[in-house]
Amino acid sequence: MKTYLNGIFLIIFTSTIMFAQTISNNPFFEEWNTPFQTPPFSKIKNEHFLPALEEGIKQQRAELEQIINNQDPPTFQNTIAALEKSGKLLTKVSRVFFNLTGANTNDELQKVAEIITPQLTKLNNDIFLNEKLYQRIKTIYDQREELNLNKEELRLLENYYIDFKRAGIGLGEDKKSRLREINEQLSSLQLKFSDNLRKETNSLGLVIDKQEDLIGLPEAVIKAAAELAEANGLKGKWAFNLQRPSWTPFLQYSQKRELREKLYKAYINRGNNNNEFDNKEIIKKIVELRIEKAKLLGYETYAHFKLEKNMAKTPENVLKFLNELWLPSINQAKVEAAEMQKLIDDDGGKFKLAAWDWWYYAEKVKKAKYALDEEMLRPYFKMENVRKGAFDVASKLYGIKFIRRDDIEVYDSDVEVYEVQESDGSLVGILYTDYYPRNGKRAGAWMSYYRGQSNINGEMIYPLVVNVGNFTKPTSDKPALLSFDDVNTLFHEFGHALNGLFGRSVYPGSKRSPVDFVELPSQIMENWASHPDVLKMYAKHYLTNEPIPDELIQKIQNAQYFNKGFEQTEYLAASFLDMDWHTLKEPLEIDVENFEKNSLNKIGLIPEIASRYQSTNFNHIFGGDGYSAGYYGYIWAAVLDADAFEAFLETDLFNQEVAESFRKNILEKSGSDDPMELYKKFRGREPKVDALLKRLGFKK
Repeated sequence: MKTYLNGIFLIIFTSTIMFAQTISNNPFFEEWNTPFQTPPFSKIKNEHFLPALEEGIKQQRAELEQIINNQDPPTFQNTIAALEKSGKLLTKVSRVFFNLTGANTNDELQKVAEIITPQLTKLNNDIFLNEKLYQRIKTIYDQREELNLNKEELRLLENYYIDFKRAGIGLGEDKKSRLREINEQLSSLQLKFSDNLRKETNSLGLVIDKQEDLIGLPEAVIKAAAELAEANGLKGKWAFNLQRPSWTPFLQYSQKRELREKLYKAYINRGNNNNEFDNKEIIKKIVELRIEKAKLLGYETYAHFKLEKNMAKTPENVLKFLNELWLPSINQAKVEAAEMQKLIDDDGGKFKLAAWDWWYYAEKVKKAKYALDEEMLRPYFKMENVRKGAFDVASKLYGIKFIRRDDIEVYDSDVEVYEVQESDGSLVGILYTDYYPRNGKRAGAWMSYYRGQSNINGEMIYPLVVNVGNFTKPTSDKPALLSFDDVNTLFHEFGHALNGLFGRSVYPGSKRSPVDFVELPSQIMENWASHPDVLKMYAKHYLTNEPIPDELIQKIQNAQYFNKGFEQTEYLAASFLDMDWHTLKEPLEIDVENFEKNSLNKIGLIPEIASRYQSTNFNHIFGGDGYSAGYYGYIWAAVLDADAFEAFLETDLFNQEVAESFRKNILEKSGSDDPMELYKKFRGREPKVDALLKRLGFKK
């Protein structure tokens, strides 16, 4: 017996020593003595994440046990507030981890993600399917009218109560067990979908070894292609990958139609190449599991489940909204296609306009009709100037300042950091900007947090916000010169950043902004990006620093409705596709490609235009759950942002009173109250669709 006990003691002692060593060498187990407690990226190594994440899970479980087993009667403080305080270490580590797996990942981090994702899903299941914890919350919820809770506390309580109900707390044990399995499988499948897509997007879609095949391409595009080829061990050639800054200019300017077709098809077939990164079977399994989950929870379809908490509320409302926009969009797209076909015919082309021709002939139409092309604009959109333009707009609207901080560590040399201050010098938060493609970054653009804002027990925690993009990179002899689309994207994500920086609450869990409202703060910023007065502020030639000339601004204004049919059609097609996937009531019986084809044929999508995303690369809806049955949210929010911007145009572009109301009612409070009520507090009424139709050039 003594030997046995000594053995147990030795195991415990050894484990304790090993854990102590893990803690001593791991920066996640230390207080960060950095400016504003920002992550010390130089100290954080790949091997630090898994033990820190697992310890974070362990600590949160222990904290949850204390809450659940508290012998005192449940109160707001000992249950709801305690839940909000729990999981500090896990939040600290996971914020850094998941931001890096999105923006700067590698095989080691992806392996950690595969290991930890099921554990995190299990933790989430163990929280929201815990009957004892739910009963404590329900007791408080049933007494809510008598507790003198303030508005935020009541909102937080309601969020927890609803989350438990929607997570399946009312199910029997057998169904709960199955729901756990579904959630765990979905989290792993969504992770795999996204990783497959990242690898396909960063692959080379076209390699050129003959100089004559570069005909029509601008010098900057050729230079970037040569540098990309050299970086991939193909010195002396020219390479194009499937990131937008690489493939879009090729499709716009290459005179080699067969090469445009090759690169275009490589792009739209991401995730659909019957290789190790193929996403078709993953999609079928995700959809099947989502249908089963919806049925378990008592919903007609997964879309009914997801939309319940959105402004739209039901699939019927979404489809009605999309259909109202579809006809004017597709009609305008047909007019645009006819214009391009005429150009082809006039040039003696003996072919019908195809999808891989659209960008090329759109540029020709724009040049013919408006004497404008993308390359005329790029010299005025140096990235640093565009970013400063966004900063200056925010400064004029809200009185804030952006101060470059070179003493704050970053995870890549492309990343820059700014301290954001109120006009009196007090802190608003920290903003990281990360704008250029790299192999470890997924496609697209987004805003995220390295730390969210909170003020529990009067301890003010300021937000650490990051804007990520994939814009045209600098070359060896030129700075990053953005396309006009890139400019709008930068302003868009900066709008999300302002929402994150300005958001003020005591409890993070009190704010839940639905996807059809969360795009309002971002999309409204795009209105300033293209306004003539604002263009004069930031659009300056990268060589001469001369502001963009009035005649070029006028050309931009003249071309404001150009290609709007195409833009809306490809977007709406993706929105319909999303809804079709998520209104299925039974698992898919046909293959993914045929399902997608039937979906797009049903709405009458013309062959000259593809859906903005194909199912196999639709990361918004299959790489996670955030925008499933919610991709329509961008155009829903466009009604809001166009109407909201009219409030400035009716007074003054930088009207301080209107800006203050937008900040207080939308940016600070989005997610903390019913979205329509917040909007009406800002605007004084519900939104009207007129401003959006006017912006698009469509008739009501």
